[in-house]
Amino acid sequence: MKIDTSIVISTYNSPEWLEKVLIGYNNQTYRQFEIVIADDGSGKETFDLIEELSNKVFYKIQHIWHEDNGFQKSQILNKAIVACTTDYILMSDGDCIPRQDFVEQHVKYREEGFFISGGYFMLPMNISKLITEEDINEGKCFDVAWLKHHGLKSSFKNNKLTASGFKAAFLNYVTPTNASWNGHNASGWKKDIIAINGFDERMQYGGQDRELGERLFNYGVKSKQIRYSAVCVHLDHKRGYKNQDSIDKNLQIRKETKEEKKVWTDFGIIKK
Repeated sequence: MKIDTSIVISTYNSPEWLEKVLIGYNNQTYRQFEIVIADDGSGKETFDLIEELSNKVFYKIQHIWHEDNGFQKSQILNKAIVACTTDYILMSDGDCIPRQDFVEQHVKYREEGFFISGGYFMLPMNISKLITEEDINEGKCFDVAWLKHHGLKSSFKNNKLTASGFKAAFLNYVTPTNASWNGHNASGWKKDIIAINGFDERMQYGGQDRELGERLFNYGVKSKQIRYSAVCVHLDHKRGYKNQDSIDKNLQIRKETKEEKKVWTDFGIIKK
């Protein structure tokens, strides 16, 4: 079986969530992929988990790690991009459990000259905690009836879990949400990401994924919207790394990228 897709999963000291995510990938209908974990400085518990799961799952895991130096997700993502062994890269996070057809949908819609934009379905903390390996294997955590039984409220957003076929395609088409590069659910060609020099490593929390997508647009890559087709559920967590200074700095970088139609960053994979 030829591996043709690399899945980059970002994580930082969240082994409980990462375990659920990696179990999700062990249930995929499309299996021709490797997992590349972009680890922003996790401790021993994460190392032990990855070693344990490497002996249980069908796919190969690369664990790309650097020392903890605060929120440096852009840096570790660039290292993970370089480590990917295939031509196509799917990116998600270590708190997003993929539905069984998640990778299949990205592979189905991939096309030269495009990147793919997906979304996520946010779960509250109580449900995030109670999901077991069995619930993931049996697909219960994607079942609206099961989720409602455990307290999920009715919402139009529930269509992300229930839509399929024509309805999913229609909702992908009419959604007002931009088909941007979303770090939790996006994919594209490695050669395109390398051509724009990957992520801007000046950027910490807040929009570094969007800025990558904006440079891909400037490079001439278009996007496809599949938020109702490629489904992952997002496990709740605190965001202690979120701060306004970082967000403001990143907004300024994004403004320059748009106004100057920048394709390349001098602060990416290749440094001046």
